[in-house]
Amino acid sequence: MLWIITGIIISYLVGSIPTAYIFGRLLKGIDIRKFGSGNVGATNAFRVLGRGVGITVLALDAFKGFATVAFLAPTGELFAIVFGLSCVIGHIWTIFLGFRGGKGMATTLGVLLGLTFKISGLKIVLGIAILIWLVTFIVSRIISLASIVSAIALPMLTVVFRQSITLISLSIILSALVILRHWPNINRLFKGQEPRLNLSKPTR
Repeated sequence: MLWIITGIIISYLVGSIPTAYIFGRLLKGIDIRKFGSGNVGATNAFRVLGRGVGITVLALDAFKGFATVAFLAPTGELFAIVFGLSCVIGHIWTIFLGFRGGKGMATTLGVLLGLTFKISGLKIVLGIAILIWLVTFIVSRIISLASIVSAIALPMLTVVFRQSITLISLSIILSALVILRHWPNINRLFKGQEPRLNLSKPTR
């Protein structure tokens, strides 16, 4: 039991590492929360710090989730899910930045990738969810919309492909967290004010 509690805490702390904030400080000497959308995530890093840094932040944020599930969690679906969820919560509410972190999409992706090594049948669910994200983004060029649509689809896919109740519950929680963190984006989408991603250059 002590190891499980310790693992949950470590998973939260790993998720809490504010990758975009660190890169902003190291590379530009700025607080990324004061530029662009103000979010501490890969999308804002892409806009403010540039394409290369944005991709790096995306990969590292995803790796946080993957590592906690694939390397830290003990054998068993439930433990992997709990550790992965703790990591996502850490990313969204990071202790290092006053409990105000990113939106959790990249870390959620990493968690799901890690779970594919432990849960049979999850690969096709994740593959379709990623495809939904890509199609939505290619059509709209709006990352938030792609994230919201794929988050909504995830629980539905776990039901359609007959995943366990535990995994379905996780997908519902992750979907709810992503939608909650994107609520300002949802309001802007309804108003037609959500910006499209400029793939050519950073905003600063």
